[in-house]
Amino acid sequence: MTKSDEKFAQQAKELFDASVEELDAATLSTLNQSRHRALAAAESQPSAWLRWVPATGVAAATLVAVMVILPGPSEVEVMPTAVTDMEILLGEDSIEMLEDLEFYSWIDMADEGNDVT
Repeated sequence: MTKSDEKFAQQAKELFDASVEELDAATLSTLNQSRHRALAAAESQPSAWLRWVPATGVAAATLVAVMVILPGPSEVEVMPTAVTDMEILLGEDSIEMLEDLEFYSWIDMADEGNDVT
């Protein structure tokens, strides 16, 4: 605060104090009674946010109950991809498979029901 602001505040306080001292007893009594009624009213009425406490508690309890009752996300089973002929041929056993390629062809034809005698 600057000196001019302090001087203004001091003058305002002095004027206020002087005006309060000039009030008669009836006005002071009325102001005092009004003050006590306002304080009593403020104490008897809970704050606005206190009205929401029960509702917030119920909402939180409901959320916890739902989370406990409902199952969590299930584990997703990853199905192995189909093995293609190329993967089989490029695998470790590809040389052995190539050696017996006619045998595997014969088994495949037998599975299809063809006469392979």
